[in-house]
Amino acid sequence: MLTLQKVEVVEEYDHEIRSQFLVIKIPAVVRLLRVFRKRKKPVKFSRVNIYGRDDYRCQYCGGKFTMGELTYDHVVPRSQGGKTTWTNIVSACDRCNAKKRDQTPEQAGMKLLKKPVQPVDVPSIVIEVSRRSVPDAWRDYLYWTSALDEET
Repeated sequence: MLTLQKVEVVEEYDHEIRSQFLVIKIPAVVRLLRVFRKRKKPVKFSRVNIYGRDDYRCQYCGGKFTMGELTYDHVVPRSQGGKTTWTNIVSACDRCNAKKRDQTPEQAGMKLLKKPVQPVDVPSIVIEVSRRSVPDAWRDYLYWTSALDEET
C-alpha cells in the first residue's frame, strides 16, 4: 500500500526492510489517504465465516465455544433434502449436534436461537490489546478507556 501511494507513514520502527533497489524503515503507523469501497463480492461460505456469523455460539444451547469445540450442523439434514448453504447451516457444539442427529430441530425437540442467514459483511474479528502489549509507536494513536488506563 505504501508503494502504491495508498497510505502515508506516520510512525516508523527503527528496523529497515531491504531489497536490491529499495531500503525503507518498517512502518509502525500508517494513515489511509482515501476511503476504500466496501467489497461487492458476497461473503465466502466457509466454516470460519459460519462460526463468526454465529458469534462462536452453539445455535441450540447458546454456549460460547472455541473454533475447535464447534462443528456445523445442517438444520434440515442432507438425508431429508437439506443443502449446504448459508440458510441451512448453523454452528453447533458436539453435544447438541449428537442430540439432534439426523433430524430437524423440531423432530429432535430442539429450538434454534436464530434463523441462519447469509451475512452481508464478513464477520469482524476483535483484537484486544492492553497497555502492556501494545507497541510504543501505537500509543498516541489508540483510543483507551479509563479501565485500560488504570491497568498501567
